[in-house]
Amino acid sequence: MKAFFALVHREFIEHRGAFLVAPLVLVGVVFALTLLAFTLRHGEGRFSGQLLTVAPHWVFEAGFASLSMAWLLYLGFVLFFYCADGFAADKRNNAMLFWKSMPVSDFKILLSKITAALTILPGAIFAVALISILLMFGVAYITTMIAGLGNVSLLVAIAGIYAQMALVFLVVLVCALLWYLPYLALVGAMGSVVGRWAIPLALLLPAVVSVLEWVTIGGLHPFATHTWNYLDYRSQLPVSPDYMDRVFEGQEAFNATLFITDFLQKFDWLQVGIGAVFALAVLYLASEYRRRAAVN
Repeated sequence: MKAFFALVHREFIEHRGAFLVAPLVLVGVVFALTLLAFTLRHGEGRFSGQLLTVAPHWVFEAGFASLSMAWLLYLGFVLFFYCADGFAADKRNNAMLFWKSMPVSDFKILLSKITAALTILPGAIFAVALISILLMFGVAYITTMIAGLGNVSLLVAIAGIYAQMALVFLVVLVCALLWYLPYLALVGAMGSVVGRWAIPLALLLPAVVSVLEWVTIGGLHPFATHTWNYLDYRSQLPVSPDYMDRVFEGQEAFNATLFITDFLQKFDWLQVGIGAVFALAVLYLASEYRRRAAVN
């Protein structure tokens, strides 16, 4: 077990640039520009503070949701390239023979990579995201103070919003990782076989499979097949908009517990289980190819 944790830690060390250093630099740059803007334009800062008091709860909730969505998109982007490139890193840097000399199977090595993609790597971005949002909330509250409208009750309300939205962010992040696990595993398995060519092949493969079904079974066009419809369903996180629509329409206040309960109840857990089985299967096949290819 210690060897497995060491393998996961190795993945973080080798890829901390994309999952920790770059996000921290990005947060620093954006925060510096924000401070510079409010420092040089004091009048606009006062005006912004007055706007924040019009609907403070909605503004902070929407701000948290928007920024967390941006971080989720960034995470999806870097995880895709990590799986396409990181699973072939041992072969590229001539470390294959070293790992072959260790009492660690190829399947365990690939399993450590996908584990890192589900835990420590997104965990680093999640922590940086919370820091960035905290800084954003701090700047927003300071602008209300500049406008002379900041008070303790508003600060307490902002802290409550931050705690609720952070919990929602965590739940959505975990569910998104589980939902897209088969995609990550497939790209990683392809990376173990063809290296960086997994990036274009991963984008081409769904279209090829859909066209193959269209040619053999028929249909209106290559993108109106059962395969394409299923992949389209699996490409979108199954989030029910009903509750959030009521919140944004002002019918009820946002409540993290109600949102999470509604979200988890309507989540397609059967597909998550199917995706986990698929991920383990393709990783096992990739490990067998990796083991035999290394021998030859």
